[in-house]
Amino acid sequence: MSVQRIRKGDTVIAVSGTDIGKSGKVLQIVGERALVEGLNLRKKALRKTQDNPQGGIIDKECTIAISNLMPYCPECKKGVRLVRSRESGKSIRKCQACGHAFDS
Repeated sequence: MSVQRIRKGDTVIAVSGTDIGKSGKVLQIVGERALVEGLNLRKKALRKTQDNPQGGIIDKECTIAISNLMPYCPECKKGVRLVRSRESGKSIRKCQACGHAFDS
């Protein structure tokens, strides 16, 4: 498996699919898919329980393919490609356009 360009905690933007243009924070990486806060919402029916006496239907995030996401650069204000550079023995991910470092 190659090195991932998107990691847990990154802010990403959707570049294809039904949520195109929406952004959110990566909650979890599952193989080649990512669970992103506020993206790829699906309806889920909840059974009535003691914890949830009303039951009902909720919106739940589902995984989205990493190929449909790009890292969001706060300086460029858009989805960007990443460049890897070595600083003090560590590989740092940087924005290809402006040089903003994603790994602090």
